Amino acid sequence: MKTLDMIGQPCPIPVVNAKKALDAQGSDGVVVIVDNFVAVQNLEKMANGEGHGFSYVEDGESRWKVTIVKGEASPSQKGTPATPSTPKKGPVVLITADSMGRGAEELGKLLIKGYIFSLTQLEPPPQAVLFLNGGAHLTTEGANTVPDLKALEQKGTVIGTCGTCANYYKLTEKLAVGSIVDMMKISNTLAQADSVITL
Repeated sequence: MKTLDMIGQPCPIPVVNAKKALDAQGSDGVVVIVDNFVAVQNLEKMANGEGHGFSYVEDGESRWKVTIVKGEASPSQKGTPATPSTPKKGPVVLITADSMGRGAEELGKLLIKGYIFSLTQLEPPPQAVLFLNGGAHLTTEGANTVPDLKALEQKGTVIGTCGTCANYYKLTEKLAVGSIVDMMKISNTLAQADSVITL
């Protein structure tokens, strides 16, 4: 059984990597070591939702060892089978700042990085991710969000940065992913979307 050391890794990285390990050919399960209980809870939700056995033990101070056994959930753990549905389009995501939520700025930047990474795991992926105002900083050289945005772009997601915003912050020449778009393009994309997520 493969062991994943996810110490120091923010959500949703432990869940994503555990799922990949479980989906690997020949996998019978995975052991995940984490340093926060929120990760334990999220791993449990993922395991239960997919019909896997789940258990954990506290392995020292602020350290948990989670064991997920493939396909061994008890009947009470197993989720309701999904009913077939018509394919749906991914959402359009509008990001208006370079951090997420209110409070500590450092935490906000960590959260927005984790959120953009989580978008790379959506199926289907977002139709577009659009950046306004301070969010324009997330698509420029040196931003730790650029690799995940490039991964989204490879999946067909349109990455667009507001031209007025890029000019205001003098970022036009530093764009590292996607393209500069005008407000009409942004308005049309939002208007035609089946669903919009705004941050």
